[in-house]
Amino acid sequence: MVKHAAPKATHAAAATAPKDLTILRSLAARLAEIGALAEQREKADLWRRLNRLERTRPLILLQNATWHETGEVIRLQCEGEWARHQEWGMRAAIWHWDNVHDDAVYDSVAYAPIVVRNTGWGMAIDATRPEHVFGACHYNPILKGDEDPATKIALPTVTVDAAETDLAHERLAAVWDGILPLRRRGVAWSWFAMMDLFIQWRGLDNTFLDMVDRPAWIHAWMNRMTDWHLAEWEQYEKLGLLSLNNGDCGAVGVGPGGLGITDCLPARGFDAARVRRADLWGHATTQIFAEVSPAMHDEFALAYESRLLSRFGLAGYGCCEPLHLKVDLIRRRIPNLRRMSMSPWADVEAGAQALRNEVIFSYKPNPAILGMATFDVNEARRQLRDVFERTRGCVIEVIMKDLHTVNRQPQRMGEWTRMALELAQEYA
Repeated sequence: MVKHAAPKATHAAAATAPKDLTILRSLAARLAEIGALAEQREKADLWRRLNRLERTRPLILLQNATWHETGEVIRLQCEGEWARHQEWGMRAAIWHWDNVHDDAVYDSVAYAPIVVRNTGWGMAIDATRPEHVFGACHYNPILKGDEDPATKIALPTVTVDAAETDLAHERLAAVWDGILPLRRRGVAWSWFAMMDLFIQWRGLDNTFLDMVDRPAWIHAWMNRMTDWHLAEWEQYEKLGLLSLNNGDCGAVGVGPGGLGITDCLPARGFDAARVRRADLWGHATTQIFAEVSPAMHDEFALAYESRLLSRFGLAGYGCCEPLHLKVDLIRRRIPNLRRMSMSPWADVEAGAQALRNEVIFSYKPNPAILGMATFDVNEARRQLRDVFERTRGCVIEVIMKDLHTVNRQPQRMGEWTRMALELAQEYA
């Protein structure tokens, strides 16, 4: 689970101060101890079974996004900017182990990033944002409605920043040397959300009206954006920049869902020197279509997302949008679908009947239960038990995500996880 990312730096700043290095190596040793525990192998095996669509106990993950209000539980000791960045990630992972202790799997290998860059979309975003860190923003349209996407979006050029890649490896090697083996890791995570991005350029109201009044223009943009992603990933593959996301290169999550640890990947004909999309999990979502009809979801989203996900070995779909009325449609379009998000706004019973035990039911509880003035663990248990009762015939994981507040009481996360794991044992 531990992820390492080196911020942009220069070779002149490559050396880490001895005091900082001592602190980082101490934290690395602790993470190595955690990663070596038999519990990690046991949990990894549970994820393999779940991703094979075997019935296990429900697996539980909590994604902590409350650091803006709970960050005081971590006290940094390093002085250098790069060292403090690394220290934060390491202490956060240790805090999660000590206090949340969900079904996250900690690695027995450390990773240095291959620093990959591309030329981007070439499109600016004009947004009016509120003062609150999680307040809703308004996207001011930068597209007027008559632009040709081929002239607005150039296909991307992918490059490797060799100097930054070597620097990241050099600095991380000093931290992990003699503690854990250090591997280089390239692109191992995907998130295709083209319509969610497009509405940031065109505006939500305009986009929805265009889908009725000017569908050909919307199709032209979706087609160009799909071509952009295809060109991007074709270059990743040709340049040898892809890394496995099935657990052999770390416990990487599938979109907003569970861990991708599986023996169903890589695909037949795998060559470790040249990872293909067919060897990976892929993920797509169109959250902005929460209230759009199945037919329009198919026409303006799935028709294009399927062109991307068909290249991957296994696929996940969805995030925060309710998908219980669109399951059959999505499964027809994405035959390699293995995991589907069932958000707090989904009808659990309808979703369970549609997915059965043929696709992982990736359940997302409502995180508001942890942010109220008083945390009622019994009510949280009652709600989760109701979901487990309704999904008895499913292969299910529970992902507590979008958790932006615990009312400044971080201990609530551990209380919820302990409850969820205890309850999950009853439904093994």
